[in-house]
Amino acid sequence: MSHTVIKSIAPHSPMHRKAAPGDRLVSVNGNAIIDVLDYMYYTYDARLTVELCAPDGRTKTVKVHKREGEDLGLDFEDYLMDCPMECTNNCVFCFVDQMPPGMRSSLYFKDDDARMSFLTGSYITLTNLTDRELQRVCDLKISPVNVSVHTTDPALRADMMGNRAAAEIMERIQKLADAGITMNCQVVCCPGYNDGEKLLNTIHDLAAFYPHVASVAVVPVGLTKYRSGLEPLKPFDAEHASDTIDLVEAFAAQCQAYYGSRIAYCSDEFYIMAGRALPPDDYYEDYAQLDNGVGMLRLLKTEFDAALLLIDPDEGDGEPFSIATGTAAGPYIQKLLMTAMEKCANIKGQVFEIKNDFFGHSINVAGLITAQDLLVQLKGKPLGKRLLLPQNMLRHGETVFLDDLTVADVERELGVQVVLVPQDGAELLFAMLNEKD
Repeated sequence: MSHTVIKSIAPHSPMHRKAAPGDRLVSVNGNAIIDVLDYMYYTYDARLTVELCAPDGRTKTVKVHKREGEDLGLDFEDYLMDCPMECTNNCVFCFVDQMPPGMRSSLYFKDDDARMSFLTGSYITLTNLTDRELQRVCDLKISPVNVSVHTTDPALRADMMGNRAAAEIMERIQKLADAGITMNCQVVCCPGYNDGEKLLNTIHDLAAFYPHVASVAVVPVGLTKYRSGLEPLKPFDAEHASDTIDLVEAFAAQCQAYYGSRIAYCSDEFYIMAGRALPPDDYYEDYAQLDNGVGMLRLLKTEFDAALLLIDPDEGDGEPFSIATGTAAGPYIQKLLMTAMEKCANIKGQVFEIKNDFFGHSINVAGLITAQDLLVQLKGKPLGKRLLLPQNMLRHGETVFLDDLTVADVERELGVQVVLVPQDGAELLFAMLNEKD
């Protein structure tokens, strides 16, 4: 079945009354439409010739005049208009391989799709793209692309990722750079594998592609308690985390002097593990690697402090509330709350740090907390009128936790209203005040 079959057409859109549900989108201006990237790229112009195929096999061609960049208003059965590309690597550090059994099937799917990288910011390894697909990324100017590099050493990368094709990383990055594609890169750092001198070599190699490689995030490997039968890996300790920060920051300082950008950054987790203060706001430049937790807590504080300056001391509803988050962010959220309470007497809250019993205590970020851990650790606690939870605890766009329990389940079991808070410092303050904006 074709993935370009139209499910619905938006009223008053450019294709309203020109197509019907069930029609298949064949081509635009003579270009075959295979997936969402073709659709977005070839429908950008103001004047289009659109070829459709009806369910009975009859074809028709329609002319469309619209604003440049305006969407045609077509909705398809599948967002990608194609099957998602699954990862064929066998990485020693893969988080999906460390998932417990019995969870929903989507959590075991290993995505490695360049289209999702462009559309949603996910990271891809470039190992699963054919030469034709890589060329299409270049031809369509799909940018930026987020690349999981891990190491630029060909033999080491092939070994760590369990895929001989992984050794071609530098050639593929070069091809993307030659095409003018911007890349944000990621290094999952594993003690004894790609750390130390090997890490330095990797960020040095990647920085040489600046500005096409715009940033490099160095993040520590995440290890759950479900690693039976997997490659034995060691977690970072405080000393090793501190050494890694020193290595990356020293190289970043050289990049700042030479390129005008630091390029390479350690994620917040390294600073937390090392017990070191986060860098200041201007250190993170344009915060290009927030999805990797690079500067996330610093930006949260910057936004929170800026919003707090605009708040009157008598604001807030005076009702007690609680905040639940991971053990990594807990101390930082506690400081923000105390700062707000010092200014506004009507703010009455407390922070609960949730230990991750589900995945193991080495997993300390809020986004991997399950509802069952919330229920066990918050049951009977004085939660007040509202329980504030980070929105990233939930499946994107839904109210379902990783363990398939819902916000409604948590509210019912704990007897408290749950308020979901986006990753934004101002929104966090407004939630404390019980204000919408």
